[in-house]
Amino acid sequence: MTRSRRRIRGITVYPLKSTWAYRITGEPETISGSRIRPYKGGFATEEDAWRAAVDAKKRLESGRTPHTKSISVSDYFDEWLETVKSNLKDTTTQSYSDMISAYIVPSMGSRRLADLKVPTLNAFYRKLRDSGRRKGDSNWRMYSYWVEHHSDRNGYGPKPRDMAAACETNLDAARKAARRFRSGRVPSEHNPGLSPKSLKNIHVMMHKALGDAVAWGYLLSNPATQAVVPRSRRRQRQPHAIWNVEELGRWLAVALNDPFGGMWLLAATSGMRRSELAGVRREMLDLAGGQLRVEDTRVVVNGQARNSDGKSSAGRRIISLDSFTCQELAKLLKRLDDEREAFGPDYPSHGLVMVNEAGRPLHPDSITARFNRLVDQAGVKRIRLHDVRHTYATLALDMGVDPKTLSDRIGHANMSVTLQIYAHRSQGRDQAMAQKLGDLIQLSTDSGEAKATRLVTDLVTGGTLGAKLGLSHPPESPSEEHEL
Repeated sequence: MTRSRRRIRGITVYPLKSTWAYRITGEPETISGSRIRPYKGGFATEEDAWRAAVDAKKRLESGRTPHTKSISVSDYFDEWLETVKSNLKDTTTQSYSDMISAYIVPSMGSRRLADLKVPTLNAFYRKLRDSGRRKGDSNWRMYSYWVEHHSDRNGYGPKPRDMAAACETNLDAARKAARRFRSGRVPSEHNPGLSPKSLKNIHVMMHKALGDAVAWGYLLSNPATQAVVPRSRRRQRQPHAIWNVEELGRWLAVALNDPFGGMWLLAATSGMRRSELAGVRREMLDLAGGQLRVEDTRVVVNGQARNSDGKSSAGRRIISLDSFTCQELAKLLKRLDDEREAFGPDYPSHGLVMVNEAGRPLHPDSITARFNRLVDQAGVKRIRLHDVRHTYATLALDMGVDPKTLSDRIGHANMSVTLQIYAHRSQGRDQAMAQKLGDLIQLSTDSGEAKATRLVTDLVTGGTLGAKLGLSHPPESPSEEHEL
């Protein structure tokens, strides 16, 4: 072994039991200032350890991992998803698989994983924002075809079979589209870029996957940590539409005549998600005690309905039911009992409530389609089924319901999530405060500068005038202020 080799800066070779090992020291990391010090042992001779150490140092200085073999982005993501999917929900696994096959592999699947740097991901995200949509917009194509042929068949529109062939979609999709278009449901204009939500979902998955690559020794650092997800160039999405009390009542007047009227009322009086409504079983209902145990859900994975255990642990909860909802649910269970008796012993025994006449569970997408038809029949503003949940939460906050109670009832992980989603939707809760403060300012203006000063001081200290106006005293301690 030459003396010069033993003096290579950043390399240390040393005996380890009956073998040899090395440790190399890299330059400080730009942000944290910490040094990377990989090491490896098990070499038969000192010469072997030196040779491997020099090669590892070269790899480290070029930004590559010092020990592991090269792996492509495509191969790594296949390995990663196969490894982690046992800890993921089926819906999450399917979502990750779709994003990998639709966006990551076509764009950079053949690249080496070690070549992924922050600029690479930044350029990747910008491309997705501007032209990332892979499947095109079949809904917009069908609508364009519909507009061109709306006068066919005496104004009834084109045949779904012809529309499916012209727009390269399946017949079922064309039939559903025809029903939407006849009822006036117009799709939004096609945009070639991905939505902000899709971009965020891809970034979250990339951050997790590349973080695991660091832990597994494939990368030295996670480039997704410093990558920037660009703002979408689309027009900013408006808040989800909600109904006011009158619109909700008009819809319920129609929905209660539907065979599943009790479940529609349950959605309106509990804010339950679609997957939770689809997963309600008889044993979860305690109508005598006025309670519902929310546990099982039914979700859609790759077009197929599957049973799940809920969106999160907070989703598994017990909620109270009002007497009106219990009454309508009792009618629904009575109808199901009659259908079971008429069908005979072959009637399924799964216990689900949202089933057809033969006892087969409704597909969650069929529940949405049924909801849309009821909305059209009621003639109210068109909203999504999930927006009934938004309506419930917003009306509850407007009525002064405690946010913590609402958070527990609708299945959020904590109160801050509820306030973050719904606080900006609620309107009118500040009316009383606005009037009281307006009256105070008017009074101070009419009473001169001296009296105005006294009135403002009185307001701040919670004095007599504040009490007359119904204003609460300021908190007496930091802990009370924090709780407010």
